[in-house]
Amino acid sequence: MIQLIGEFECKLDTKGRMVVPAALKRQLPDVEREGLVVNRGFEKNLTIYTKEEWSKKMLQLSKLNQYNVKNRNFIRQFMRGATELSLDSAGRVLLPKSLLEYAGIQGDVFMQCQFDKIEVWAKDEYEKMMDGGMDDDFSALAEEVMGGFNFGDGNE
Repeated sequence: MIQLIGEFECKLDTKGRMVVPAALKRQLPDVEREGLVVNRGFEKNLTIYTKEEWSKKMLQLSKLNQYNVKNRNFIRQFMRGATELSLDSAGRVLLPKSLLEYAGIQGDVFMQCQFDKIEVWAKDEYEKMMDGGMDDDFSALAEEVMGGFNFGDGNE
């Protein structure tokens, strides 16, 4: 499993292209050959996956019982807008207009790496979310989420 790390601020050009930061590109050695996949995030953001990680997500989804209406609806929502991205010669990716509109992204972009994916946010929306009391509650959230977790020997 890929372990992406970092936060990056970028700008979209007038055509909706975004330069993939060099520090992020170094973590994605096959990106120029294999490309990426972008889709809608769970909040008003976008999520970018490597092709390898996207294939793993597709395998997980393919195992869901498609006779179950909730499963079908989830698959539709998850796949909605999914688009392959290729880097151009300047190291830019063209983000689809429909996805940019969904996430409210126009100019300034904030990217946050999370394990095997990259969340892409309108910078002002990301700052509003993070400044909306999250820091004040982080200690309580950490206790609630991780407090009862059995870490064992750390190799789990």
